Amino acid sequence: MSKKCLIVRGGWEGHDPIGATNVFIPTLESAGFDLDIEDTPEVYADASAMSGYDLVVQCLSMVSATVDEVEGLRNAVADGTGLAGWHGGIVDSFRASTDYLQLMGAQFAAHPQEAVNRGRLDVEPYREYTVRITPAGSEHPVTQDMRDFDICTEQYWVLTDGLNEVLADCSLVPGPGDEWHEPVTMPVAWTRRWGNGRIFATSLGHTVETLTDPRVRPLVERGLLWAAR
Repeated sequence: MSKKCLIVRGGWEGHDPIGATNVFIPTLESAGFDLDIEDTPEVYADASAMSGYDLVVQCLSMVSATVDEVEGLRNAVADGTGLAGWHGGIVDSFRASTDYLQLMGAQFAAHPQEAVNRGRLDVEPYREYTVRITPAGSEHPVTQDMRDFDICTEQYWVLTDGLNEVLADCSLVPGPGDEWHEPVTMPVAWTRRWGNGRIFATSLGHTVETLTDPRVRPLVERGLLWAAR
């Protein structure tokens, strides 16, 4: 029997939700998933439809959802549907919903710029930093044979809680003019259990170029497959 995956994509075009999710469609199809694609979270409120999915891949940046939509997603995950995504598509969604924030256990707060570029709208807030596989990550099936790597992309300041199992992290180091005074450890990739469901998220993935990086793409692919029922 085929597995079913729901891809929900849309929101801010700067994250290229169509191009980004298209990167992983061949992987999902090769893994045996039948795919449905939606461009709004309305389907989340349909309990009958959601009960048929083994995995939800969400790429919805800076959008809102109704109470019924968030409740439907929470119930589906609690019943065993996996939930996975990357970057703003999963940790900058439904900001006004505390129920969604509790489900995810992580929320984008900021992506600090290098001080020299602060205030310049023509410069992406990129930083060079090292993604470090944690001790837990070295034993987790998503990241167990991965190594630390350096990357230059957006670095997320993430608000998070202790239920997450952090597989990879980084140090957000203050530079001249930054308001914080010492390096802050930030999660980069993590998993979470919610009822009978699994959740995978990573703060990486600002662009298709980042998602197709040979260090990043396997991380996301394994995370998607791990999260599935």
